[in-house]
Amino acid sequence: MNNKLKRFKKNILGKRVILLGVGVSNKPLIKQLISYGAEVICCDKNAALESEFFDEMKLGAKFRLGDNYLDDLDADIIFKTPGIRGDIPELVAAEERGVTITSEMEMFFKLCPCKIIGVTGSDGKTTTTTLIYNILTENEKVCHLGGNIGKPLLPEIENIEEGEVAIVELSSFQLMSMNCSPDVAVITNISPNHLDVHKSMEEYVNAKKNIFLHQNKSGVLVLNAKNEITASFADEAKGEVVFFNGDENGVYLKDDNIYFDGKSIITKDDIALPGEHNVENYMAAIAAVGKKTSSEAIKRVANNFTGVEHRIEFVREIDGVRFYNDSIASSPTRAKAGLYAFDKKVILIAGGYDKKIPFDDFGVDIKNRVKRLYLFGATAPKIKEAVLNAYGEGRRTLPIITQYTTLETIVKEAYMAAEAGDIVLLSPACASFDMFKNFEERGKKFKECVRRL
Repeated sequence: MNNKLKRFKKNILGKRVILLGVGVSNKPLIKQLISYGAEVICCDKNAALESEFFDEMKLGAKFRLGDNYLDDLDADIIFKTPGIRGDIPELVAAEERGVTITSEMEMFFKLCPCKIIGVTGSDGKTTTTTLIYNILTENEKVCHLGGNIGKPLLPEIENIEEGEVAIVELSSFQLMSMNCSPDVAVITNISPNHLDVHKSMEEYVNAKKNIFLHQNKSGVLVLNAKNEITASFADEAKGEVVFFNGDENGVYLKDDNIYFDGKSIITKDDIALPGEHNVENYMAAIAAVGKKTSSEAIKRVANNFTGVEHRIEFVREIDGVRFYNDSIASSPTRAKAGLYAFDKKVILIAGGYDKKIPFDDFGVDIKNRVKRLYLFGATAPKIKEAVLNAYGEGRRTLPIITQYTTLETIVKEAYMAAEAGDIVLLSPACASFDMFKNFEERGKKFKECVRRL
């Protein structure tokens, strides 16, 4: 056990700890804190949560659920979930009283004994995080994968050794309040996203910058040279900056070869994942770990890795019609990548919860890359308007269907309208919260509908 963890266990003994915002993923943390001798109180707006935490209640966890969950934040430490802003009056007042406000991820960073590679961005962060993990693992490095990718790492802290590597995906919500940064920080790209929660684009960008602002001179920052926002961060870096996706600098693409330090590492044909955006994801991953692994290991991963669920995931082929699940595409820029991943126009299913992101450019992409369009959810009118504006006064040849309100009926209709050789793509360009719990539930529902055809 590392010394930082020993001190933490000693200091938290007998302390009153509040978990503010609770989900199933918090179960290991609740048990961990109780095992360290802390008094644990779980506070959440969802009054129905208690039934899911029977084992934790038997261990001594207390719950304050429902509309009054913020009424009494009297504690020594508050672990805030990323979904709760740190500037709400109740948290501000608690901090003024001397309560320590932290998060599971922030505490992991402070206690982790090994090097940490952190990945963020508007698009591609899960795939890039997974690629880094796969490449290092292929090179026989002991690695720990977690964070926003769906797995908390703090409960595993006792099993992490100094010579290993933790690879974490970080969302803007996790980064907003972070006062520490990973040893290697990767920013895949930045474009407008989550503007329904962030007060402005500036706040969103500043949250992303926290992934490197707390580095020291030994830190490494990996930036997308062709993304104007990320490229501008280089001047603020304290340590080494490695660019990818540029012109013969850092990691770059030339003649369908990906080069690093002037040496060809892999070719585009080596990459099993479809789409130019995945070429960028590989460049980002290579920029992060190219010096720590072999080109042979990178090539083996490129040849064999076929993707993460819900990311241009092939579902099924029926009568020559192929169905792909790209439910992760919760922004227009991410959906655009899906449209250009194929060598032909697609039948697109899009729409969902409104994150207050403009669809003007996406309308042009739809005009150029879609042969038939099905829209559903709260954003359907906005996307339709953007597409009509893209066509202008010219003759519109794209059928736009908006009369279906369920994914099941849309999938059936799209299949009936498709011809052999067509591609039906769920790439919503929007969040899922108007109809589904999250993008995973939306993607699973799509796959279920396709399998029932």
